Amino acid sequence: MIELPEAITIGKQVQDTLVNLTITEVLGPTHLHKFTFFNSDPNLFRDLLVGKQIKSAEGKGIFVDIRLSDNTFLSIFDGINMKYAGPNTEIPDKYQLLITFDNDTFISFTTRMYGGIYVFKDSFDNKYRTQSLESISPLCEEFNQAYFEELISKEKKDISAKALLASEQRIPGVGNGVLQDILFNAGIHPKRKIFSLSDREKSNLFQALKNTLQAMTDGGGRDTESDFFGNKGKYKTILSKNTYGMSCPHCNDKIHKDAYMGGSVYFCPTCQKL
Repeated sequence: MIELPEAITIGKQVQDTLVNLTITEVLGPTHLHKFTFFNSDPNLFRDLLVGKQIKSAEGKGIFVDIRLSDNTFLSIFDGINMKYAGPNTEIPDKYQLLITFDNDTFISFTTRMYGGIYVFKDSFDNKYRTQSLESISPLCEEFNQAYFEELISKEKKDISAKALLASEQRIPGVGNGVLQDILFNAGIHPKRKIFSLSDREKSNLFQALKNTLQAMTDGGGRDTESDFFGNKGKYKTILSKNTYGMSCPHCNDKIHKDAYMGGSVYFCPTCQKL
């Protein structure tokens, strides 16, 4: 799923690869994934996109925004895999959208679990896209400890650490994927209630949030996710499906997995006591 490290990485890769290319064809879904969300009929995207030139791209929060000529935008989020293919590459049989360019390359869009593809001109009213684009990124200097503690103070004290970080996009780009290592590095169990956190633990959580996201971004995303070229990120996750059941790197206890809040949480029961 696209979270902040992947959004930033893919945005930069699209910027470096596609800028100044012109779209020559747009093909709608070969089989429509029921959890792929479009802002209109995807078969009508051709009218908006063909002939447009790629001007820029940026990843923020959980969105990757591609700006084209005539102030037209292509925006993807969540579980959309957008993959670049070079000249003479065979077009895949299954996709949710496919776009070709004037240098004989193309990008295909597939869906992992769920995700969205929006095409629009000028602006589009979507709460989570607005949050992603306009909120202060946790990688910015403005996102400091005072800002973080104010964010915590606004929430109900009975919510958990996972709920604080991963629900409602309070911190755009932070979701159930990246929070696993953030909480591990902070030494906080995902089910801990935020009212139980000491000032020191809040400070540790803030530092873990900043440092872990930076390491993930520097690594070009997590090793559980794919980039614009279909390659896995180089950041090695500590807690994820890749490490479940393995030994904790700090204490050698086994990494556990629980179902919680509609998803899985991974944790070390020794390093992250509940």
